[in-house]
Amino acid sequence: MPVPKRRQSKSRIRKRRTHDSLTAPGLTECQHCHKQILPHRVCGFCGYYKGKSIIPIVEKAKKEER
Repeated sequence: MPVPKRRQSKSRIRKRRTHDSLTAPGLTECQHCHKQILPHRVCGFCGYYKGKSIIPIVEKAKKEER
């Protein structure tokens, strides 16, 4: 198995690792309840997606009672 001939410098290692950091997900605002949600997903708070009710609020109220 090949072995590196010389030790890599700290700057070379750090240059490679600059892209390893995590970034926060890009959030958008729900058009109905104005809470922050992930894009292209149904809002978990009100059940709306693109201005249309996808998950009826009545069903969500029943789940919260359990």
